[in-house]
Amino acid sequence: MTAETLPQHGQSWEALEARMREMAKGDVKWRDGRTGLYIFNAGEDVERVQKTAYAMFSAENGLGPAAFPSIAQMEREVVSLGLALLKAPEGGAGAMTSGGTDSIVMAVKAARDHARAKRGLDKGLNIVVPFTAHPAFDKAGMVMDIEVRRIPVKDLLADVAAMEAAIDDRTLLIVGSAPCFPFGLIDPIEELSALAQRRKVWLHVDACVGGYIAPFVRMNGVDLAPFDFSVPGVWSISGDLHKYGYASKGASTVFFRSRELLDFMTFDAGPWPLGRMVTPTLAGTRPGGAIAAAWAVTRFLGVEGYRQKQREVTEARAKIEAGVTKLGFRVLGEPQLGIVSFTHDSVDPLALYAKMHHRGWFTAALLEPKALHLMLSPKHNEVAHEYLADLEASLNEAAGVDAEKMTPRYAG
Repeated sequence: MTAETLPQHGQSWEALEARMREMAKGDVKWRDGRTGLYIFNAGEDVERVQKTAYAMFSAENGLGPAAFPSIAQMEREVVSLGLALLKAPEGGAGAMTSGGTDSIVMAVKAARDHARAKRGLDKGLNIVVPFTAHPAFDKAGMVMDIEVRRIPVKDLLADVAAMEAAIDDRTLLIVGSAPCFPFGLIDPIEELSALAQRRKVWLHVDACVGGYIAPFVRMNGVDLAPFDFSVPGVWSISGDLHKYGYASKGASTVFFRSRELLDFMTFDAGPWPLGRMVTPTLAGTRPGGAIAAAWAVTRFLGVEGYRQKQREVTEARAKIEAGVTKLGFRVLGEPQLGIVSFTHDSVDPLALYAKMHHRGWFTAALLEPKALHLMLSPKHNEVAHEYLADLEASLNEAAGVDAEKMTPRYAG
């Protein structure tokens, strides 16, 4: 790789913009709905609000609430909204972070410090998670020297009995997902809650994917099993605003049942020549733009806007499920939110993944079991028929059917 150096003389913005647009030509065409990963496309109007709000506060720093009370106020209001959506009790508390991994690591840190203070635990700690839990828990274990015990799932869901068997007197936390990323399925949170209360351990619900879609899907009439603070054993929840909250990247939230539990997440570092440095999360500087964009988008959409966007997501999922079933795929589990995974018994899903990528679709694939994976956005409700048509073509190609002789089912 050739080392890059700064140009001797500054370049014009016009030249830089042209170069950046040229570099982006190889990026996935996500505005066309061709990606089922990384991007949550809620439409041009939401994108415009994101960008404008972010730009307005792009220089402001969340590290300095006294200097930027506007950012502090927006964060408080965003956190308050999330606490209400997730049915936090009076006294619930939370903070914004940079993303799901950040939120999860901070929840584990809080649980560790709580175990130190309340249970006298220090070394040899462990957390017990389902095999489907996000690798962010492994990262937390690496950073804090905590053993992560991944337990095989049962019918793609957390196996509560197996998780209980893995708990010992140095277990500080157990985990359930709402939903898990691989399959889009909500773990049995009520059963995990009963386990957490029985064994006196912290229960964290990873709702990074579901935290800002599930409440509105429920409002739209879908019968979702309880997963939030309405379940008494849930002590903390992570939820990403830059996923189904449709905020700009770099916006997540982590919530706690009480302010006392949140206090275990706080860093109080120092002393140094400026005294002490107290921050709600690991980060010092926090981009004001990400906080402002989250605040603006949540208020731009409101309850009815979110209900409509999330209805479009679940309608897209229903179309995809019906379509892939007609093509001979099996949907894994019974997803109720925005993720769907499906496999095929006679064609290698990974070969299909490659063919779909060649047709311009940037999605994901599972390895255990082999399956195609989609994380859907409102935009996908418009292009589901295109995806299914290309999937049918890929399936026939993999099976050796002459494309010229095919009778497409999804011509659009």
